[in-house]
Amino acid sequence: MHKVKLLTKEPITHNVNRYITQKPENYEFTPGQATEVAINKLSWEKQKRPFTFTNLNSDKTLEFVIKSYDPKIYQDHDGMTWELSKLEPGDELLVDDPWGTISYQGPGLFIAGGAGITPFLAIFNNLHKSDKIKNNKLIFSNKTARDIIYEQELKNYFNQHNLMLTLTQTKNKNYEHGRIDEVKIRKLVSDFKKEKFYVCGPPSLVKDIKATLKNLGANANSLVFEK
Repeated sequence: MHKVKLLTKEPITHNVNRYITQKPENYEFTPGQATEVAINKLSWEKQKRPFTFTNLNSDKTLEFVIKSYDPKIYQDHDGMTWELSKLEPGDELLVDDPWGTISYQGPGLFIAGGAGITPFLAIFNNLHKSDKIKNNKLIFSNKTARDIIYEQELKNYFNQHNLMLTLTQTKNKNYEHGRIDEVKIRKLVSDFKKEKFYVCGPPSLVKDIKATLKNLGANANSLVFEK
């Protein structure tokens, strides 16, 4: 584990923060990779949890975008992200070596639910900088508009025909409404045999999307999802 200092912490949404830390010497990762992170405090130093890098390896720091879950409300969460949200610059984190999760394998449709967008952020950033993002598309589902992570950045990456933002709990004329389903996916995909699909989100969403894509004729080898 590498000991790094937290340099900055800033809110992205009402319950999501952006954390920037020191980067260990000779530390390298690729877009879509993650690492295990712990808080260097008594009783927390062994509580490692996986988080995805949201910046690029060429940066001189590490960046993570993490949703905070209050354990009093989300009883299936152990409080680690809530403890992270209390940290201040100067506090220390323990960062393990990078490991692979979702890797970019060519243009396709990205499907994300909530914080499931985070493994895609570095990929989008890298594709945008190398001018290779134009043939990719994104469907991003959230409960409400205030939950959307980096909405403006995503609109800068994708044109209006390649980006669909949908809300499941509120209706708003500026967004699609409802869960990601066959109808929504068909709006962005014409050939399910040739398209690649990148899926990340809550387990229930991933399970439903995989079943939907299979029913639509997607090739099993074209599905890329977090494992």
